[in-house]
Amino acid sequence: MKIAISCTDKSSEAKVDTRFGRAPYFAIYDTESQEFDFIDNQQTLNTPSGAGIQAAQHVVNAGVSALLTGHCGPKAFKAMTAAGIKIFTNASGSLKDAIAAFENKELTPASEADVEGHWL
Repeated sequence: MKIAISCTDKSSEAKVDTRFGRAPYFAIYDTESQEFDFIDNQQTLNTPSGAGIQAAQHVVNAGVSALLTGHCGPKAFKAMTAAGIKIFTNASGSLKDAIAAFENKELTPASEADVEGHWL
């Protein structure tokens, strides 16, 4: 299974970024191989609007089954759930911390967006 995690850097030592749409990177973690790939999301950082939708498209295109992040807005939430991606908010700490919480079933799938659009 592949999972996406919003993160601060292109490193397995990165921290979870609590902002989904404006996270600088997404770690794509393969639970079987335990390997990371990274998606650059830098182009959305200064976008006045639509950052969540653009970020959601990156995640959908990566073929993931789940997203771990701090918070997710309504448009990104709708786009990813329509693609069958389960969203887990309130992820925090390092990438390894978030993955461990996910694998230990300490994160609950979100049923709706937990922040308003344009949340910074």
